[in-house]
Amino acid sequence: MPELPEVETVRRGLTPAMEGALLVQAELRRPDLRFPFPADFSTLVSGRRILSLGRRAKYLLIDLEGGDVIIAHLGMSGSFRVEEGAVSGTAGDFHHPRGKDEKHDHVVFHLNGTKGPARVIYNDPRRFGFMDIARRDTLASHAFFRNLGEEPTGNVLDAAYLAARFAGKAQPLKSALLDQRNIAGLGNIYVCEALWRAGLSPQRAAGSLVDARGKPKKTLTLLTGAIRAVITDAIAAGGSSLRDHIQTDGTLGYFQHSFSVYDREGQPCRTAGCSGSIARVVQAGRSTFHCPKCQK
Repeated sequence: MPELPEVETVRRGLTPAMEGALLVQAELRRPDLRFPFPADFSTLVSGRRILSLGRRAKYLLIDLEGGDVIIAHLGMSGSFRVEEGAVSGTAGDFHHPRGKDEKHDHVVFHLNGTKGPARVIYNDPRRFGFMDIARRDTLASHAFFRNLGEEPTGNVLDAAYLAARFAGKAQPLKSALLDQRNIAGLGNIYVCEALWRAGLSPQRAAGSLVDARGKPKKTLTLLTGAIRAVITDAIAAGGSSLRDHIQTDGTLGYFQHSFSVYDREGQPCRTAGCSGSIARVVQAGRSTFHCPKCQK
């Protein structure tokens, strides 16, 4: 599933084509994705100008004039591509390839922007993605968002914030970090990467990073910094490619080319001076990659 940095990269890739454009028509080529489209979805969004593109956790938010917001989730295999005349390109790049088979083009946003007509096409072979519409002033209480924790890139996320949530918990550290009520949008790949950077085992208890007074230990401060750094690095890697207008062909480096532990089972650990190898364990049905030698 695309994680927060990938969704942020998609947002940045779509912004030039979509922000300020008139959404002439939303063409739905089937009645549902993971869920049915809201009733009259096409009618509600067509003929509206797009004010801005935002993101909350792994959700893409398309603000329309009049106060409505299109909520889009990419699911397992969803992607957007932009077509302007004969030019077509997928917004964002992913660890697993995105589909471009036109038979899986399920939604087409027909736009009229500053550069003329364009199409933003949602492709989703497995149809685990979905779209919804909500009022901007009720978004915080929407079922998708009301229980989300803080963003890993926001100023609120610090060691004290996590200490308050981890105190007394025997829950494995990785599971606590994947809990979206603690941190919004942090997924499997970047949890593995952050734990490796902080030198912490994914299997240790989350509460072990908090002292008896409920204050963060040094290890939790290190982990918080690692989380922020790995997400920032991943967004910057995708963003730098988009700033050079290379949205699809992979000729510029993306963050997945520099994973330190994820999907590297059996390969040497990249920690300086460590002679260990990356191992894979399964936690709550998810693969966890870590170095047993240097992550304690």
